[in-house]
Amino acid sequence: MNVKPLSPVDLALAASLLVLLGLFSWRLQLGLGRQLAIAAARTTVQLLLIGQILRLLFAHVHIGYMLLISMVMLAAAGREVVERQQRSIRGLHGWLIGTGSMFLSSFSVTFLALFVIIGNVPWYTPQYAIPLLGMLLGNTMSGVALGMDRMTETLWQQRQVIEQRLLLGQTAGQAVREIRRQSIRAGMMPIINSMATAGLVSLPGMMTGQILGGSSPLDAVHYQILIMFLICAGTGLGTIVAILGVERKLFDARHRLRLDVLSPVRDS
Repeated sequence: MNVKPLSPVDLALAASLLVLLGLFSWRLQLGLGRQLAIAAARTTVQLLLIGQILRLLFAHVHIGYMLLISMVMLAAAGREVVERQQRSIRGLHGWLIGTGSMFLSSFSVTFLALFVIIGNVPWYTPQYAIPLLGMLLGNTMSGVALGMDRMTETLWQQRQVIEQRLLLGQTAGQAVREIRRQSIRAGMMPIINSMATAGLVSLPGMMTGQILGGSSPLDAVHYQILIMFLICAGTGLGTIVAILGVERKLFDARHRLRLDVLSPVRDS
């Protein structure tokens, strides 16, 4: 069984729903019309572009091409992490923290899944590697962004409390222990909620795609369980590394709070 192809008319009908939503936004003065249009345009262009790239990758399997597209995906994810924060770390450091944490978590978990669990030959086959890395990077990106945003914003709001704790003799780690814990929880909560409701409230995307493609529902379930576990591990590890990186950047060797490294708050 093959997936029924969609025509441009079918996609235009789906796009008309966004036009309707934009009209509601204009009528209710939500100010979301421009963002909806930009998001829809980016989705269309980016997915059409990656479709052409994947078509070429499937026809010419090479580890060099895989590394190149993986680095592009990682760099783009790092940029999105910085853009999603109200108070990001100034300069290149914020991007490096987010990108580094995603590299250590998503790439290591993806390699483990491809090389050990799935065991496809070669392990970097694009049909497996690109979708798996994309799902891991996308979810880890959201977790890292949420965790870093919670960490920097809470540190700013509670700066006087933290400085008082430091004056009383606490180390930087002791002074921000609760903030660190809450930031990691904020980053992991979306994937935990997704895992808790998978199969009852929603059918995850990969499972749905496999079923539409004609795979056995049980085979699709097995792959989806694997993906959910991998995403949870990648998101958790990435969030923890990112939060520790932010904490290290916001305190110096003498355990002094350095809020000057934070950029001004972004306009909503």
